[in-house]
Amino acid sequence: MPDTTLRRRISLAATATAAGLLLAACGGGGGTTGGMEHGAPTASRAAFGSADVTFAQRMIPHHRQAVEMSALADGRARDTEIKTLAAAVRTAQGPEIRTMRSWLAAWGKPESDTAMPGMDHGSGAHDGSGATGMMSDREMKDLDAARGTDFDKKFARLMVAHHNGAIEMARAEQRDGVNADARKLADDVVKNQSAEVEKLNAILARL
Repeated sequence: MPDTTLRRRISLAATATAAGLLLAACGGGGGTTGGMEHGAPTASRAAFGSADVTFAQRMIPHHRQAVEMSALADGRARDTEIKTLAAAVRTAQGPEIRTMRSWLAAWGKPESDTAMPGMDHGSGAHDGSGATGMMSDREMKDLDAARGTDFDKKFARLMVAHHNGAIEMARAEQRDGVNADARKLADDVVKNQSAEVEKLNAILARL
C-alpha cells in the first residue's frame, strides 16, 4: 500500500508539471515586439504596424469609390474595353475591401482614418494634392450624367488618376509595412493597377 500511494503521488506531480509547461508554452509570445502588434487568430498571425493599419484604413474607401465608378459603366459606357475593365475593377476590389475590413476587425482597429485629409468626397484630390486620387462629388455626378464616348473618356481619365493614387498608397505600404498579407496586397495593387493605367491611357489615345 505505501508503494502504491507513493507511485500515485509521483504520477500526479508529473502530470501537473507537464500541464504547467504546456500552459506556459501556449501563453508565450503575447504583447508587442519591436513596436509591432499581433493580430487575432482570424487574421494573419504575422505582426502588423501602424503603416499596415493606415494602408487598410485608407485603401478601403479608395477601393469603394473605384467600385462605385465602375458600376456606372453599366448602361453608360460604349467602348468594349472600358466595359471589360470596369467589370474587372469590381471583381477585384470588392473582395479586397472585405479582406481589409477583416484585418482591421481582427487587429482591433477602426475602419476610418480620421487623420487623413482629402478622403471625403468633394476633396477634389484627383489632381494629386491629396495624393489619393479620390473623386469629388462634382466629378462623380458628371460621370453619372455622361453617356457613350463622353462617359468612356471621363471614366478613363478619372480612373487613371484614381489608380495612380492607389499605387502611391500601395508603394508606401511596400516601403513601411510589416504585415505579410498587407504587403502582398500592396504588391498586387501596384502590379495590377499599373497595368490598368497603361490600358486606360491607350484607350484615351484612340477615343
